[in-house]
Amino acid sequence: MHFADAKSILTANSGMNGMNIYRGCTHGCIYCDSRSTCYRFTHRFEDVEVKRNAPELLERELRSKRKVCMIGTGAMSDPYMHCEKELLLTRKCAEVILKHGFGFAVQTKSDLIMRDIDLLDEINRTAKCVVQMTLTVYDDRLCSMIEPNVCNTRRRLEVLNAMRERGIPTVVWLTPILPFIDDTEENISAILRECAGAGVKGIIAFGMGVTLREGDREYFYAALDKHFPGLKERYIRTYGDAYDIQSPDSARLMRLFNDFCEEHDIMYTPKSCFTYMNTLPDRNEQLSFF
Repeated sequence: MHFADAKSILTANSGMNGMNIYRGCTHGCIYCDSRSTCYRFTHRFEDVEVKRNAPELLERELRSKRKVCMIGTGAMSDPYMHCEKELLLTRKCAEVILKHGFGFAVQTKSDLIMRDIDLLDEINRTAKCVVQMTLTVYDDRLCSMIEPNVCNTRRRLEVLNAMRERGIPTVVWLTPILPFIDDTEENISAILRECAGAGVKGIIAFGMGVTLREGDREYFYAALDKHFPGLKERYIRTYGDAYDIQSPDSARLMRLFNDFCEEHDIMYTPKSCFTYMNTLPDRNEQLSFF
């Protein structure tokens, strides 16, 4: 990893103020879109750039805001990757968010978030906190191939249940789903059942597939050659250079997904999930609740 001094930390996007404390990642997920060349990395993806002044920048920018809102992190780089254990920058930023009464929507694959559960609980009590967890494959052996350097699905489900016990709302990203690997009814149904058991508020799925473009495509294909010999050629025959790679069974799996969420009263359209995550409760309503 290497350190940098950023000039700003918050970026307005789809109604939420987002921040990336780190740039790059060490989780090693074979499908990671953030590797794409369009993001113009000037350093090796695993050589994580650390915005060491992120908490100070966030303090300054939140102080200048006229209205409290939700602050999001994790869209491009996991805020709880390995270096966070020592650097504590995500935690320090969460402390700033709590101090100023803002809400927090944090997306991760890592159980390191459990370190900060008391802090997240406090943010949720004073404003709102939504924990988002990515779940793509139920089988832990397969998970270790696809997402090799982060905790497995079983552990992530434990995190979701721990959040439920604290009353912290959760949203699951059921994406990406990899054609010919985990695009099965067995895999999708198993994840959905666990989501219902963990009481998740919403599940986000953009079809049943993965996106590939220059930069991440090459890394993905190299991983296929390593773990699934011959599958790269099948991808090339089936999809060519397409960006949106949908499972041949996507329509049926999406019907299964939609029906399950309807039955269990789980938000499942991206619009409803993002609206929920972007919306901070009315302060007067919150005070009357407490």
